[in-house]
This record gives sequence, structure tokens and C-alpha cells, in this order.
Amino acid sequence: MPPDDEPRWPLDGSRAADAITARVRGVPPGEVPGRLCVMAMGLLAVAGASASLRVEGVPVRLCASGDRASYLAEIQATLGAGPCVSAAESGVPVLAGDLTCGADAGRWPVFAQQATAVGVRAVYALPLGGDAGCVGTFDLYRDTPGALTDPQLRTARLMAGAMTGAVMALPRGQEAWLDELAGDHDEVHRAVGMIMAQLRVGADEALARLRADAFARGRTVHDAALEVLAHGRRFDRDRRGPPDGPEESC
Repeated sequence: MPPDDEPRWPLDGSRAADAITARVRGVPPGEVPGRLCVMAMGLLAVAGASASLRVEGVPVRLCASGDRASYLAEIQATLGAGPCVSAAESGVPVLAGDLTCGADAGRWPVFAQQATAVGVRAVYALPLGGDAGCVGTFDLYRDTPGALTDPQLRTARLMAGAMTGAVMALPRGQEAWLDELAGDHDEVHRAVGMIMAQLRVGADEALARLRADAFARGRTVHDAALEVLAHGRRFDRDRRGPPDGPEESC
């Protein structure tokens, strides 16, 4: 449940803007995304929220309102598919109002199964960024199917704008969480390079293989990448031992 001091829906446009401004006024930019994720639960009557940055095509979780929202952000990064990934790729909002059946469930069938298994029925993903391009997404999760109302969508856009401003205001290296995001992405990037060398394939196929391996074993992409970097996981087929198993110790 959202904290008791968070404003509750419905709010009109001006009151919503005032509430958002009051919540982030004077807050260091690095703390704004997390505060907005928690605020969204009360202001928009959703079950959770998360935000991810898009780093060279790979979503990297920035913040989440709780464990379930964090899991759904991570599973989309692992699969490389879902409303949040589609919003980041297209740069326009992706509003999946019913993951239980119909077009939304069919568009991302594996993600839809994972989301509904933890009780989420709808996902609304709004891009972060501006004319220069999309830098990530602000993602809302709801337990019941259905569309956002027009006022709710306007408020969600206001929150995405505030989150974009905070991210843009903080140059890389000024906050630990940006350094951590960069480090996580670098490890995935290096693991993809190793898989490319092992399989003699391009970067897209190597990343797809890493994602598929991570999902099959219930890991995040980052965890799977660390295994590759530690030489505990290989993808080439011409070695001794069972395919995709750990290397034998010397």
C-alpha cells in the first residue's frame, strides 16, 4: 500500500502538478526517481511503479516501488520484450491494459505469463527523454485490467517529465547509482563480446543468447553476464562436457 502521506487520486491537473512539485522540491536529483515511483501508487492508484534507463539497447533498472515492480522490470530486461522495452524502442507510451488475453497478451506472451503469475494485469510504460531521444521508461503496474483515464495519463506524463528532468540534471559520475548502472551495463557488454567470440555471431544474437540463458535459469541478465565473465558459463558447442554447463576446473 502507498504511504499514508501520499496524495490519493483523483486530483485535477493543476493539483496533480502541485503535488508532484511539492514531493520533489529540494530533493537531490538522484532521489527523485525513487520518490516518484512510490508517489505513483497513491496518485495514480496503481500497484507499483519502476523506472529503467536504456543503455545501448539494454534496459537497466533505476528504481522500483517494491519487490514486484523490481521483478517485472528485471524480467523485461532479461527477455528483451515487454511494454517497457517497446516504449523505450518506439519513444511513445505503450499502454497494455489487459495482459490476461487479447492483443496485449499475444504481443508479449512470455512476459504476460510472468506478469499475471505475480498478479499484475496491466502495464503502462511512458518514455523518458525528449527531442534528443528516449533515455528510458517510467513504468506503472496495476492488479486489474483496464485503461488509464485521460487525467491519470496526463498525470503520469507529468511524473515522467519530472523524472526525465532529474535524470538529465545529474551528469554521470556525480551519484553512486549512476556509476553502478554504468558498471552493470559494462559487464553485460563485455559478456556479450565473449559470447560473440565463442559463437562467432553478431552482438544482437549474442545478447539474445545471454538473455535466453538467463531466463531459462531464473537469473537476471547481469547475473548471467557475471557468470560468463568468471568463465563459469560458455556458449560454444565444441568443448568437452555438456552444452552450456560450467567449465571443468583445472
